[in-house]
Amino acid sequence: MKIFIPFVFFSVIFSFSTFVSAGQSITRPADSIYTYADASSGGIGKFYLGREIAHIVSSSATTWLDRPDREQEENANLAVQKMPLKKDDVVADIGAGTGYYTFKIAPRVPQGKVYAEDVQDAMIKRLNEKKQELNIKNVEVIKGTDTAVNLPTGSVDLVIMVDVYHELEYPHETLQSIKNALKKNGKILLIEYRGEDPNVQRSLLHKTTVKQLNKELAANGFTLTYRGEFLPIQHFLIYQVDKKRR
Repeated sequence: MKIFIPFVFFSVIFSFSTFVSAGQSITRPADSIYTYADASSGGIGKFYLGREIAHIVSSSATTWLDRPDREQEENANLAVQKMPLKKDDVVADIGAGTGYYTFKIAPRVPQGKVYAEDVQDAMIKRLNEKKQELNIKNVEVIKGTDTAVNLPTGSVDLVIMVDVYHELEYPHETLQSIKNALKKNGKILLIEYRGEDPNVQRSLLHKTTVKQLNKELAANGFTLTYRGEFLPIQHFLIYQVDKKRR
């Protein structure tokens, strides 16, 4: 017993230190596609293909999401106008938040549907309240998880993520879940603040470059099919499943 107890104690300490060594990027055996290091300002200390994942915008930020000057700053109406939509399309707004985009898209698919997905209970509550307030019939609110969007298999024509992708805690798993939900020729639209532009006034982890996004989407079987740079401060990027990797 005198020998066994210290050995167990040493083993536990050693195992723990391999997961939390300060300042060192480490790979967890159960989570091997991600690496970990000390978190920077605004980050969670978890990295995917060299990019630190940003903290999620919490449900307490609803006033910021619905701020009066957002349209002038981002031109969301133009973004919705440019979306490749037909009247009967099914759209999924992932990380829908307060539904700022959801309820702009719904009139464009009067014979289709918009799934408004979020992982935060407070956002789900707000989405349901707003759906009732506006009496919108073709919006369905969905509670997702950190790893899955919980959408029906092969049901969606267009998935959109507006300033959301960089906050996904499990981007690989989420993209695979999205891939499963897409129809054969389904698309992903990423609207992300331009990481290449120092004039875009957002923290570094809440901006992304096309190069980095292409790398991450390619790793999950998607290829860039359209790049639009018509928005004031955001990329407008459409991806489809690479047919060679279907």
